[in-house]
Amino acid sequence: MKKKNRRGIEEFSVSFLDVICCGFGAIILLLMITKTVEPVLLEKTSTNLEGQVAAREDALFEIRGKVRELRRQLTDSQLELNNTLTQLARVNQDLTQIMGRFDLAQESKQKSRLATDQLAAAKQSLTDEMERLLAADFAPRNDLVGGIAVDSEYIIFVIDTSGSMQSNAWSMVLRKVEETLAVYPRVKGIQVMNDMGDYMFNGYRGRWLPDSPSRRESILRTLRSWSPFSNSSPVEGIQAAIESYYSPDKRIGIYVFGDDFTGNTIENVVDAVDAINARAEGGQRRVRINAVGFPVYIDRPGANTYRFAALMRELAYRNDGTFVGLTEKR
Repeated sequence: MKKKNRRGIEEFSVSFLDVICCGFGAIILLLMITKTVEPVLLEKTSTNLEGQVAAREDALFEIRGKVRELRRQLTDSQLELNNTLTQLARVNQDLTQIMGRFDLAQESKQKSRLATDQLAAAKQSLTDEMERLLAADFAPRNDLVGGIAVDSEYIIFVIDTSGSMQSNAWSMVLRKVEETLAVYPRVKGIQVMNDMGDYMFNGYRGRWLPDSPSRRESILRTLRSWSPFSNSSPVEGIQAAIESYYSPDKRIGIYVFGDDFTGNTIENVVDAVDAINARAEGGQRRVRINAVGFPVYIDRPGANTYRFAALMRELAYRNDGTFVGLTEKR
C-alpha cells in the first residue's frame, strides 16, 4: 500500500514542472518580440508616410504652377483673339466699302458699254438703201482701226496654231483677238477656226456662235490653251470659212492671223478664193479678208514669212480687206 502512494506523487510532480517551464518560456518569447520588432515597425511606417505627404505636396505645388501658367496663356490667347477679331472687322468694313465702289464702277462701265453698243448697233444697221438715201456723195468711214473696215455683221477668225506661233507670238495673238473683238461691240455671229479649218467649238460647226460678253470671254479663255494641228498655211482655213459661211445677204469679215505660208503658189490660192468669194451687185466682195502678219521669222532671210505677207497682201487687196504686218513680237 505504501509503495503505490509514492509512485503517484512522483508522476504528479514531473508534469507540473513541465507546465511551469512552458509558461515561463512563452512569457520570455513574448517579451523578446515586444522589445525588438514593434518599435522598428512603427518608426518605418511613420517615415514612409511623411515622405509620401512631402511628395504629394510637391506635386500639388507643381500642378498649381502649371495651372497658373495655363491661365496666363489662356488670357494671352484671348487677348490675341480679340485683337484678331478687331482687325478682321476693320478689314471686312474696308472690303465692304471697296466692293461698294467697285459695284458703282461696274454699273457706270455697264452703262457706258450699253451706250457704246447701241451706237455701234445703230451704225451697223445701216443698209445700202439707207446709205443711198442719205446722199450721192455719202462715204462711210471704214478706217476705224488702222484702215481696217469694221462694217461686218459677222466675223470669223482664222488663226495659225503652229508651233512657231504658239512659242513666239501667242501672247500677242491673244491681245490682237481681244482688240479685234473690242472693235465690234456687237455682231450677229462669231466663229473661230485654225488655219486647217478646225473649229474651236465643234458643237457649232457650220453655225454661228451667238455674240455675248460671256461668249467672248469663253473664246479668249479657250484660245490660251488651244493648239490643234497646223501645217503653217492659212489656205485651208480661209477656204473652209468662205465655203461654209458665204451668203449674199450677210456682210462677213475674216481675220487671218499667221506667220507662215508653206503652200505651192500664191496665184493658185488667189484664184481659188476669187472663185468662191463672189462679188455682190455693187461690185464689192461679200466676205472681207483682213490679215495680221506676226514677225516670228522676220529675222530669218528666205523664210516663208515673206511669202505669207505677199499672199495675204494680195488676198486682202482683192477681197476689200487690209493686211497689217507687225514688226515686234511683243
